[in-house]
Amino acid sequence: MQELVSIIMPSYNAERFIEESINSVLSQTYQNWELLITDDVSKDNTVAIVKQYAINEPRIRLVEKSNNDGAGVARNDSILRAKGRYIAFLDSDDLWVHEKLNKQISFMQNNNVPFSYTGYQKFTGDKKLLGEIIPPAEITYNELLNSNVIGCLTAIYDCQAIGKQYMPTIRKRQDMALWLHILKLTPKAVGLQESLAHYRVDVGMSSNKAEMLKWQWRLYREVEQLSVIKSLKHFVIYALKGYLKYKK
Repeated sequence: MQELVSIIMPSYNAERFIEESINSVLSQTYQNWELLITDDVSKDNTVAIVKQYAINEPRIRLVEKSNNDGAGVARNDSILRAKGRYIAFLDSDDLWVHEKLNKQISFMQNNNVPFSYTGYQKFTGDKKLLGEIIPPAEITYNELLNSNVIGCLTAIYDCQAIGKQYMPTIRKRQDMALWLHILKLTPKAVGLQESLAHYRVDVGMSSNKAEMLKWQWRLYREVEQLSVIKSLKHFVIYALKGYLKYKK
């Protein structure tokens, strides 16, 4: 019997791509899932699109927030409502390949893995393929501080093994903060070194690297509460690895 997987999807003004994301869930060969969408006060047709899907598919459940609080808060709302043993993440503009859940859940169960991730393919809004990211076979807390090799759209954790875990409510870097928190509960995350997801590159977001580096520093100092010296060490390594990664 397949264990239930709760898929966490925040949405905000996602009308351009959310249908593709939902369809990539509907096309999964692994069928025991629930898709929990929390909308962060979209001003476009996102909610109407999701409601149309939910009419015909009871596994899709939508909640509309009354305040715009960011993706981390929206994800936490869905995690709170989740009923599955496994928590998986998919943003409203990203995609999964058909075998993603089937391969990854089997991998976790066969190898007794509480926290896993996979590789992913980067692509643009007009479907141009960019670099493929194949992560290391495993990652520890200290290693992750140097580089976030866990793509949010690929991560799955096992609630039965480590309980429900939530994202801190900072505006950026919530996903990495959650991975670091989980890695305090389990010695390592294990990667399936196969590209099982497609990450849509947001040119606007990618171009604002100075802003993202600011949030990275805040993650080290405010969330992880590292010393200035230790934060600086990891920050320099992170910035260098990020530069090399996104040059690909």
